Amino acid sequence: MQFGIFTVGDVTVDPTTGREPTEHERIKAMVAIALKAEEVGLDVFATGEHHNPPFVPSSPTTMLGYIAARTERLLLSTATTLITTNDPVKIAEDYAMLQHLSDGRVDLMMGRGNTGPVYPWFGKDIRAGIPLAIENYDLLHRLWREDVVDWKGKYRTPLQSFTSTPRPLDGVPPFVWHGSIRSPEIAEQAAYYGDGFFANHIFWPKEHTQRMIALYRQRYAHYGHGSADQAIVGLGGQVFMRRNSQDAVREFRPYFDNAPVYGHGPSLEEFTRETPLTVGSPQQVIDRTLGFREYVGDYQRQLFLMDHAGLPLKTVLEQLDLLGEEVVPVLRKEFAALRPAHVPAAPTHASLVAAAGGAKDSTVHAVDDVTGKAPEGATR
Repeated sequence: MQFGIFTVGDVTVDPTTGREPTEHERIKAMVAIALKAEEVGLDVFATGEHHNPPFVPSSPTTMLGYIAARTERLLLSTATTLITTNDPVKIAEDYAMLQHLSDGRVDLMMGRGNTGPVYPWFGKDIRAGIPLAIENYDLLHRLWREDVVDWKGKYRTPLQSFTSTPRPLDGVPPFVWHGSIRSPEIAEQAAYYGDGFFANHIFWPKEHTQRMIALYRQRYAHYGHGSADQAIVGLGGQVFMRRNSQDAVREFRPYFDNAPVYGHGPSLEEFTRETPLTVGSPQQVIDRTLGFREYVGDYQRQLFLMDHAGLPLKTVLEQLDLLGEEVVPVLRKEFAALRPAHVPAAPTHASLVAAAGGAKDSTVHAVDDVTGKAPEGATR
């Protein structure tokens, strides 16, 4: 099972000091958090994609490429790649390039995002959010698997004899998760392609997450990708820890009360009771996280949100120490002991290459302008 962290990259005032970090400080902090994640033994770092204040991660591939150059083992991912407002051709090119630069240490999560105004900024209509997600991903899926694509759709210009470059590393595209908070259509989409489904698992009661994942599992089996319990599931989560649970609650309360995403609403106690947010000791985080399996089944990836709501970098790094030293080792052992042998591990580039029968040279050579043929022995 993979464990990691994801960030939304918010620039938020620290309510205990009144200080707001600069965009530069926040971007550098996100890099420091990724490096710390590898240091403490986590598997995954994922960044969101936002194009509006108070968020800074507008170019995930730029950030992940920089982190790839400074890490050796960490799997790089996204907490949302906007499949609705990004051109699927550019997604295909950017993430294939990142795949090569990172030697395969990349996957990504498709999503529609949660900011309505972004649609017209990129010439799209939010009322077409679901159809855009379906059509754009259909094209992206083909661009990574077909050397030459002829395509016509509703929301972008047609393609004629188009080849996306570079081709995926070893002939195997990055693994794709489809992320959603509340859209069954996205669970259906993930199941149709046999991709992973990532449930946000932050704002809603467990019953909601349970229903979404049950739908995905049922449809995954319906499309013939395997049994329902072999579907590839990921969960989000939010934690704040101190060795003493009372200290954790006392320290986190002002951040919770003023957080842009859930402040000024239900109390901290109500929110921790009704959602997966866990504020307490490392043991409480372990117990709560192990409990997720009871209502979603065996799953492959657990990501935690830890650097939001104005928390200072020093505090976040302390949280990562606790996560890496005291929480994740126990979770790895317990989840591994519980998982049946027929339930797959989280996909990696190596496992996908093996499943495809080995690495292939996917280089595509230009054809001769006169004969229309590729050089002898070359791929076209």
